[in-house]
Amino acid sequence: MSAFSDAEREAVYRAIFERRDCRRFLPDPLPGDLIARLLSAAHHAPSVGFMQPWNFLLIRSIEVRAQVKAAFEHANAIANAQFHGERGELYRSLKLEGIMESPLNVCVTCDRSRHGPVVLGKTSQSEMDLYSTVCAIQNLWLAARAEGVGVGWVSIVEIEDLRQILALPTEVVPVAYLCLGRVVEFPASPELQRLGWLNRVELEPLVYEDRWGRPSSLFTENPLDADDPSGTKTAP
Repeated sequence: MSAFSDAEREAVYRAIFERRDCRRFLPDPLPGDLIARLLSAAHHAPSVGFMQPWNFLLIRSIEVRAQVKAAFEHANAIANAQFHGERGELYRSLKLEGIMESPLNVCVTCDRSRHGPVVLGKTSQSEMDLYSTVCAIQNLWLAARAEGVGVGWVSIVEIEDLRQILALPTEVVPVAYLCLGRVVEFPASPELQRLGWLNRVELEPLVYEDRWGRPSSLFTENPLDADDPSGTKTAP
């Protein structure tokens, strides 16, 4: 099949560059057909050995989400104590979850026992099932952006707390706890960048060639346009 048209290619890059980690949600419920499309996009992610190790646990119950919120508060108190001075003040000002506000929570899990003890692609690197699950999460996130749906990843929660609250089997690992919902806007830049927590790292120093630490000539020969890193703009 040929490459996408210019408009199609630009839309793909737009979803990538405009994806945001969202924390503030509108209460409007998400239609079932929309949720099904997002899950289908996630389910079509690449997976090593075509193992497809993921499951998607939809969490609508206020009671269950309240338990997850309490687990977040406990983990966040521990995290909060590790940041001091101005950094600590900034940390405490951040909104780091939307568990109760979002109309839908989704826990994306990895079944590490799927397909048995010997799985193509895991014989040398056993973590490939976890990495494959992250690909499904990224697919969901990009599809959500294209649909105008915000996604927030809540990582400040202990895995064992999620196991207990969600009654996960021993072999199932919770990889991502996500909040989904409509948002007022998708900001032009990530919130942590806007608030001065961290800046985006430049790409060029991160790219090596043939061996670690050897700079690549890629960007001296093909400089990136800071205003159009995807290279999708066309002449007016």
